[in-house]
Order: sequence, then structure tokens, then C-alpha cells
Amino acid sequence: MVPRIAYVINSVEGGGAALPVPGIAQVLRDCGAEVRVFALTRRDGRALPPMERAGLDPLVREGGTGDHAAALRWLKREVQGWGATHVWTSLSRATILGLLAGPGLGLPVIAWQHAAYLKPWNRRLMRLLQGRARLWVADSHSVAELTLERLKVGRDRLEIWPIFAADPAMSVAAPWQPGMPLRIGSLGRLHPVKGYAVLLAALARLQRDGFRPPMPLDLSIAGEGEERAQLEAQAAAQGVPLRLVGYVEEPRAYLAAQHLYVQPSRSEGFCIAAHEAMTAGLPVIASSVGELAFTVEPGRTGWLAPPKDEAALAHALREALSDPARLASIGVAARAHVLDRFSQERFVATGSAIYRKVFAAGDPARS
Repeated sequence: MVPRIAYVINSVEGGGAALPVPGIAQVLRDCGAEVRVFALTRRDGRALPPMERAGLDPLVREGGTGDHAAALRWLKREVQGWGATHVWTSLSRATILGLLAGPGLGLPVIAWQHAAYLKPWNRRLMRLLQGRARLWVADSHSVAELTLERLKVGRDRLEIWPIFAADPAMSVAAPWQPGMPLRIGSLGRLHPVKGYAVLLAALARLQRDGFRPPMPLDLSIAGEGEERAQLEAQAAAQGVPLRLVGYVEEPRAYLAAQHLYVQPSRSEGFCIAAHEAMTAGLPVIASSVGELAFTVEPGRTGWLAPPKDEAALAHALREALSDPARLASIGVAARAHVLDRFSQERFVATGSAIYRKVFAAGDPARS
């Protein structure tokens, strides 16, 4: 029997863990499975067109984010009606409902972990239910360690599959040239977890300390969220030039127009945006959280600062901005690093190995 994988996700919101779904699903399909996406709610729907173009026939529930009982009933009904042989989940709500629905339907569950932070109630539920998953997959080394620690998943039931494959065809940012403003960019939700308030405070600190970069700065953040008004007010009060450009349909084009990328997050799992920035040949200043702490090599591919540390972030910014001519060579090293470490070949090989582990001889789908 051909495995039929119900890929359950929280939503089809753009900019999150839903965007890599087509690439992940393609690996599973190339290994011989059928894959269909089941989304518990819609939200902005920006991740839907890529899934449709990939032929994943996404089924999106008409419901909200808090009606869990109704979502569970919907999931059981639709997954069973489609004839799924396995459930593959992504993010906390989908994983909890998948762990509740799958075993009751006689379906093995593979739970993909992306989150560096779990709400206390979700953490307790997932720890209670973790034994119901056949396999756990972490999207990074950092999330793997958190999964072992928080959920008490045994190492024999945990695999690591980085959620990102670097694209060598991605446009490379043009180097900064004397006489032009230096463009500093970031991609992310306008949410406290992204640490943008700390970034503004760090830039204001440099001004108070009398630091004057040798060129004008153009700071922009591409994204939407609840912190827009607060960030605009903070930037105005602290005299930091800031452009909030909103959601961008072409994030790669946005990255290719920058000279320096900043990711001041309080917490992260893998953080695709910063890795995309490195693929675009940008040096990265990042918080030492999640996979960024493993990927960004201080002095070679960028700079690291502890999360929420305004003084350390200001120091990293001062180092980067004091010698702008050096940024291009650091960006070249950053691009080479991610193209090697996160190649498409490694992405496919890792996913294929996990597929073989899940669908080994004796699996119910092969009986």
C-alpha cells in the first residue's frame, strides 16, 4: 500500500513554518508517499498558493485558533475520510491534536518540532502525550535539545531534519559602496519575541555614546504584527530612523537589496529568515538563540549577542558599522557556509533517511 501522509499544520499563514511545507512534502512524495495538507485555520492564507501550486490539495478548516474540540472532530473526520495511513504534524496545536486523533484512528504520528518556546499548558500536554508519537523530528540541533529536555522524548525516537535548504540560485546582495546609505534589514513579525525594541534601543545607545557611522543608515523591517505602533513610537522618541515596510511578497528581493541583516530575537528555533539572508550574501548580526548560535560564526560570517542584551547588540552594531567595506567579504563567507551546511542534497538525504526509518518493513501502511 502507498503511504498516505496527512500533513497537519496550524494555519496557512505566511512567514511561518507553513512556507517550507512544499519542499518537505516533495521529499516525502519522491520517496513514494502521497501527501495532503490539513490546516486547522486559515489566518492570512499567504502560504496557501505555494501549497496549491505544489499539488498538495490543502484542506483548510473554517474555524479559529481556540475551538480545539471542534478542530479535533474536524481533523478526525477529514483525515479518516481521505484514507490517511500516517499523520505528520507541525507546531504545537497541530501536534497536540494530531497526537489525540492519530492513535485513536490507528494511525502512526510523526511530530515535527519547530518551536523554541512552548506555552506552559502546551508543554505539559505535549509531554503527557509524547509517547503517542512514533517519531519526533526536530528542525534544528537547538530544538532537538529542547525536545529531549522539555518533553522527555528518548533519543532513539528523535531525529533532526533542518527545515531549510539553501538555494544557490538565490540573488546575491550588491556590496555597499562609499557614498551610499548602508541598508540594514530584518524580516519578521512585529512581535516582542523578535526583539526589535532591543534593536532600536541599541541603535539609540550608539547615538548617546557619540558613535557616528561613516555613512547614513537606512533601517527597515519587513513584516506585520501587533508591535507596529509601539515600534514607531519608540523609534520617533529615540531618534532612530526606521521604516516599517509591511509584509513583502518577495522576501528574497528584499534581502538582496540590503547590506547587513539583523535578527535580534529573544528566542528562535531554526530562523529561516536569517539563513535566507546569509544565502543572499549578507553578514548577520543575531541573538545567540536557536540554530543561529550554531550557524553564525563571530568574526567570519557575522556577529552574535546574547538575547535582550542592548549593550552587547550595540557593540556588535558598532563593529559592523565602523568598517562597512568589510561587510561584503563577511557576506561571501556567510553564503558559502550555508550553501555547504544546508545544501539541497543534505536536505533530501536527511528527509529520505527519516522516511525510511518511519516506513520500515512491518509498517502498517505496507501491510
